[in-house]
Amino acid sequence: MSYQALARKWRPRRFADVVGQDHVVNALRNAIQQDRVHHAFLFSGTRGVGKTTLARILAKAVNCEQGPQAEPCGECGACQGVDEGRFIDLIEIDAASRTRVDDTREILDNVQYAPTQGRYKIYLIDEVHMLSGHSFNALLKTLEEPPSHVKFLLATTDPQKLPATILSRCLQFNLRLLTAQEISGQLETIVRAEELSFDDVGLDILSRAADGSMRDGLSLLDQSIAFGDGSVTGREVRDMLGMIESHHVDAILRALAGKDGAGLIETVASMAERPIDYSGALDELLTVLHNVSLFQILPDAVAAKQADSDLVKDLALSLSKEDVQLYYQIGLMGKRDLPLAPGPASGFEMTMLRMFTFSPDAGDDAGGGPSPGGATSVSPPGATGKKAARQSPRIKTTSGPSGKSNVALDSGQGSGVEKKRAGRNGKNKTELSLSDPAVWTGFVEDSDFTGVTQELAMNLCPKTYDPETRVLTLSLVAGLASMRSPSRQKMLEEKLEAFCGVSVRLEITDDGEISGETPGMARARREQEEKDAALQTLMDDPTVQDLVSAFDATVVPESVRPGKQQRNSE
Repeated sequence: MSYQALARKWRPRRFADVVGQDHVVNALRNAIQQDRVHHAFLFSGTRGVGKTTLARILAKAVNCEQGPQAEPCGECGACQGVDEGRFIDLIEIDAASRTRVDDTREILDNVQYAPTQGRYKIYLIDEVHMLSGHSFNALLKTLEEPPSHVKFLLATTDPQKLPATILSRCLQFNLRLLTAQEISGQLETIVRAEELSFDDVGLDILSRAADGSMRDGLSLLDQSIAFGDGSVTGREVRDMLGMIESHHVDAILRALAGKDGAGLIETVASMAERPIDYSGALDELLTVLHNVSLFQILPDAVAAKQADSDLVKDLALSLSKEDVQLYYQIGLMGKRDLPLAPGPASGFEMTMLRMFTFSPDAGDDAGGGPSPGGATSVSPPGATGKKAARQSPRIKTTSGPSGKSNVALDSGQGSGVEKKRAGRNGKNKTELSLSDPAVWTGFVEDSDFTGVTQELAMNLCPKTYDPETRVLTLSLVAGLASMRSPSRQKMLEEKLEAFCGVSVRLEITDDGEISGETPGMARARREQEEKDAALQTLMDDPTVQDLVSAFDATVVPESVRPGKQQRNSE
């Protein structure tokens, strides 16, 4: 007898066998028991979660010879006919290969005829979203006024592509992704029934790799059985999937926690001795870091997930919460940048070096804190307290040659007077100069405001700043009071806090008394200066002077635009 794939052999044949879709199963059972079976059902969800399986079970339940019942008997001719694919009143259609309107009309021409064997004629249309527009139109009329002996069961992975007219005529059931625990439990049931050797680690890896699809999990189980010569163990599954070894994960994270650079590089180098999916390796590390962070905040939640291993507990004690969050973020960025690296191995190694090199800034009275844009400032390992704060960059605002406000990072090596002033008042240089219009202009140009919020910021000018209450009063250009709103002011305050490192409250007046230069005025002034400089450069050019002299020509000033090179030089 030929071998039958596990995904086919273990396909559920009763509602009770369906895993993870109780919300759909209960609704279908209730509809059958109450004799309220709709004429059209739509099952949607990703691949391998049970759409066509549920449709076939429903077809058996309504055609079962024991009478329509919530659970098909599985023994009558109708039930066995559906299971074996020979029930003549179940017409299965693959819409992906029969998209033409002629195909649809050919199928629907037989709708009017009564069923031959069963109680109902069932049309099961898989991947229904692949039908053409004309095919949907042909189907719509039948869905609108179907004969009493016809039921339509539609399945799709992309319900958004179905016309609203089709959706409105169907009962819609969204099948969810299965959890790793649900898939793992079903895999364990199968391997025990198949009398195969296995371990929990192997099944856990397969259930995570299935990514919510039971069919994918069964296909991977088939593959691992062949790979492991009849056994399913963690080591063999990792080799099959090209995954990082568990002891590598353990060694890398313990090396990071212990600041053991040599051990970290040695572990990464040993990984190259076998084929590794480095993106999957980062996933493994991120999963452990997620469990560590969860253990630090909600230990009971990790215990419920059965993820409270010795490694997770040890790391939760040896790493700070900030370290775990930073490592997780670096891992995410490393996974995103992995395809851009010269090679996957070097990209993975660089990600590990980033985790080793950087740590969250302690942030003290020397001015450490969030950097512009809200990103967490970091310092090299070993730099703590005041030393870390000195190494953490601070914002420095200066005025450029043309009056343009330049925002730069201060390395912290300023004069002793400035440092004493900042230390005494607990405020950095940027905060103390918030009343300077040039500082406000630099803040607005450094922030990524858009839309009306940007226009509001561009037309504000500082009046006064009270360092004790941290209230910055600004004037709004006359006639623009409609731009003000609590949400826009809150956005300005959040960006300003990220800009200068302290919380600042804004008070905006619309009296129109502008005592300085708004960012909008500064931009207009710079643009005019650039135009004047470009015009002067053009007029000083000998070739232009010759043309003006020879042809009695005139240069139109409005036609002169500063070039990109000139803007960059300024």
